[in-house]
This record gives sequence, structure tokens and C-alpha cells, in this order.
Amino acid sequence: MNYFDYAAATPMSPTVLAAMQPYFTDAFYNPSAQYLAAQDVRKAIEKARSDVAVILGARTPEIIFTAGGTEANNLAIHGVMARYPEANCVVSAVEHDAVLEPAGQYDCRFCPVKPDGRIDLDALKNLIDDKTVLVSVMYANNEIGTVQPLAQVAKILREMQANRTKNGNTLPLYFHTDACQAPNYLQILPNTLGVDMMTLNGGKIYGPKQSGVLFVKSGIELEPLVRGGGQERNLRSGTENVAGIVGFAAALKEAHAIRETESARLSELLHTAVNFITKEMPSAVLNGAFGYRLPNNLHITFPGADNERLMMCLDEQGFQVAVGSACSASSDEPSHVLKAIGMSDADAQSSLRITMGRQTTREEILELLKACKDLISK
Repeated sequence: MNYFDYAAATPMSPTVLAAMQPYFTDAFYNPSAQYLAAQDVRKAIEKARSDVAVILGARTPEIIFTAGGTEANNLAIHGVMARYPEANCVVSAVEHDAVLEPAGQYDCRFCPVKPDGRIDLDALKNLIDDKTVLVSVMYANNEIGTVQPLAQVAKILREMQANRTKNGNTLPLYFHTDACQAPNYLQILPNTLGVDMMTLNGGKIYGPKQSGVLFVKSGIELEPLVRGGGQERNLRSGTENVAGIVGFAAALKEAHAIRETESARLSELLHTAVNFITKEMPSAVLNGAFGYRLPNNLHITFPGADNERLMMCLDEQGFQVAVGSACSASSDEPSHVLKAIGMSDADAQSSLRITMGRQTTREEILELLKACKDLISK
């Protein structure tokens, strides 16, 4: 399997598919119905919620099931900002569009990052003022793999909140993170990271697409995106996607169980790949922070190459790679993430994203890099 776009989508785990299967057929009932068969389906949802809460070190009411990461991000942003229309928010310049777009509908400041993709903490401090109600910084970047210092951001926000309280300012200062790329490889304990809200996405963790979670710390009140029957604590009305919820929980449990061993395995593959690139393609540039990076992510600039042509040639040879985020692949504009780290348009359009996963072997990553070398030399 020569698939190298795991940041865009992961194949569903057989364990997850098996857990979901009954809820497509035999256990099809509406969990809001009162008869016993429907209540058994309701119990399956609550068991899934409990399983997710245990992994996150959270309380079950803090877990809100959504239709994927985009909806969870929108619920976090709109949910806070709609309650505080006179306030502002601050988000990092390298966020996914699912954060940038909703945040851009309000008074929003965009925090720059350093050339390695890590957030500029001094700039963040200067952008937050007495009317800032929400800060959103993604845990791990979907394009260049950079892991952000969330605990340091949380410390800054706690200190600012304490100073506000002393000065009689009662406006809250919430911290949200888009952690969709994180669960396969990183610890995802909201209390340890210091976040008030966290977005997760089933389609990135070998679970079903259009499944996700928003962790919402107890005491935070959000405006709902979808109104109706009052499901999910009145934050996400509509008959629950039971199969998706059960599948999400199963995927998160499996990712959690193998996180350390899989991270170590992929770190070895990453090390092998970097050594090959350094030796065999010395003109190539490796982007992102290598001390703070997802172990499955390689983002490479091949100066002078046309990344779309390179991607298509690799595809013809059976290798699937990406030129950027899959969600904005149809845009002709260079990636906003690469612009944010100071990359020129020319270099951005000469860059590939290679992301590995559970099925990736040492032989496959070396075959891909050899194919890249051959194509570039031509």
C-alpha cells in the first residue's frame, strides 16, 4: 500500500467497523424513543461517551459528539463568540480553515508563528486584550506536523485571567485547541494541556468520517449551532449518528492503546527518511520543527520543482502524496500555513506533504523517496 496522505484520511480499522456494524442494521432504533430496544441504543451512546471521557481524563457531560472536526471547531468558535458579541478572539495563523473561517466572522486577531511553525508567545501576549474571550491554537499542524506548546499558552492565559480578575474584569478567557491530528501520537488530556475545549475527529484516527467530539469543560456555556430536539446537552440537536459515535469511541480507544508503540515505530521511519533525504537529496529542505513534530509527518521543499506535476507523476507510479491540506487542495493559492512560516510562493509550490500511518513500512517510504529523487533528477 503506497498511501502517504494519512493526515487527510485514514482507512477504517476492522475493529472499528465491527463495533459499528450492528447499528446499521439490527440496532437501528432512535435513541430518544422510550421502548427498551431504543434505550439499549441510548446506553451504547452513553457507554461511548464514558469511554471517550476516560481517555481524556474528563467527565462524561464534558463530551459532545459532533459530525466531525469541522463542526466541533465551529461549535467552539461560534458557541463562545455568539455569547460575547462585543468581545474578540485570537487564533494562530496556521490554524485549519475550520477555525480560521468561523473566527474570521468576528473581531479576530491572527497570531504569527516562528519559521519552524511554533506560535510566537510574545506576539500572543500582545494580541490579547481586556476584551479577548477566546484563544484557539491547534495542537499539531495538519500540513507541517509542528506540535504547539499548549501548556505554555495555557499558563499565559491563566496569568492574564488572574490579572483581569484583580482588576474587576469578569470576562472569561477560554482556550480551545483543534487536536484532530494528535490522538494517534500525542497525549490528549485537556486538564494536563490546560485547555477548556478540544476538537477531535474520527476520520483522522482510523474511525468513521463525519464523526467527532468537542470536549467542553464544565461550566462553559455555548450557543448551539443546531437547534431542535435538544440532543447533546442542547448543543447539537438531531437524531444521533449512533454508528458514528460508537465507531469514534472504538477508534479512540484503539489509538490510545497503541499510541506509544506506533509513535516509536513511525519515529524510526521518520529518522530513516530524513537520513535518506539529507544524503541523497541535499538540495531538499525539510520544513517544520523537528524537535516538536508529529512522528508521521514529512514536509519537504524541492526547490524549482512543480509540486502538482510531481504529485501526479508519483500518483502514476502508485504513490499518493499531498501538496497541502486536502480541504483546500482545489485552491490555486499557496498554503496559508507555508506563508505563515515565511515561505515564498515559489517554494510553497515546490513542496510536498508526506504523512505515514499504520500500514506504512520502511520499504515503502524508501521506495517513495527514491521515486522522488528520480523524478527530480529528470
